[in-house]
Amino acid sequence: MGDPTYTPPKVWTWDQESGGKFASINRPVAGPTQDKDLPQGDHPLQLYSLATPNGVKVTVMLEELLEAGHDAEYDAWLIDIGAGDQFGSGFVGLNPNSKIPAMFDHSTGTRVFESGSILVYLAEKYGTFLPAENRAEVINWLFWQMGAAPFLGGGFGHFYAYAPEKYEYPINRYAMEVKRQLDVLNRELAGKRFIAGDDYSIADMAIWPWYGVLVQGKIYNDAGTFLAVDEYRNIRRWTDEIAARPAVIRGRMVNRVSGPLEEQLRERHAASDFRMRTQDKPAAAE
Repeated sequence: MGDPTYTPPKVWTWDQESGGKFASINRPVAGPTQDKDLPQGDHPLQLYSLATPNGVKVTVMLEELLEAGHDAEYDAWLIDIGAGDQFGSGFVGLNPNSKIPAMFDHSTGTRVFESGSILVYLAEKYGTFLPAENRAEVINWLFWQMGAAPFLGGGFGHFYAYAPEKYEYPINRYAMEVKRQLDVLNRELAGKRFIAGDDYSIADMAIWPWYGVLVQGKIYNDAGTFLAVDEYRNIRRWTDEIAARPAVIRGRMVNRVSGPLEEQLRERHAASDFRMRTQDKPAAAE
């Protein structure tokens, strides 16, 4: 057990791994650790990701575009952050920050990284899910998610589920903030179908993989019970509607390597990959 009365040194130095479950991939410097090119498929849009909440935002968007009839076929390659794939030279060249998701659009020669940036890029490229008449409100909530989620993931999620030691102060501090954020969403959704109004948008796609899935009780162990998420009935109504969308069901599967086998699709290169995965379900269950 660590010392709760720890006194920081005058100058911090990196002399040992820290970070609990993710200690092996945490380091205080940027740049590649290995020479490793990125694979490339047949489609203009090449996504390199993992089905974390940030990764799911983008695969949901891509599947929603396809569901709406847009020519947005894509290849989704798995980046195993536990194995350090994000520090390969090819990935670092695509995203100097070494975080998933990252995308390259070969039709325009454009690299795009940061999940919010990718959502905006795709919305503008295909002219959908970011309505001109409501653009500011959608962007408001997109940026709200980008600023708020680190308190949920890196704050609450880390100290509640992943940290090697449990301490009351950080868990209480971040639980309080997450409860406040849930209350913000719950109040806002009291009079609206979706977070920015009547229309489903990239703001919903950004917020749902974090807060919707939290209300479903699917992240951070028993965090849903701990945070009493059943209190937030407006979020639950919104969550359930989005979760039932076919594109969301598919998008959540892409680059997933944990959870029920029938919800996992390690890589995605064509719409038929989902049908093949469904056909594999009986064998996977044996």
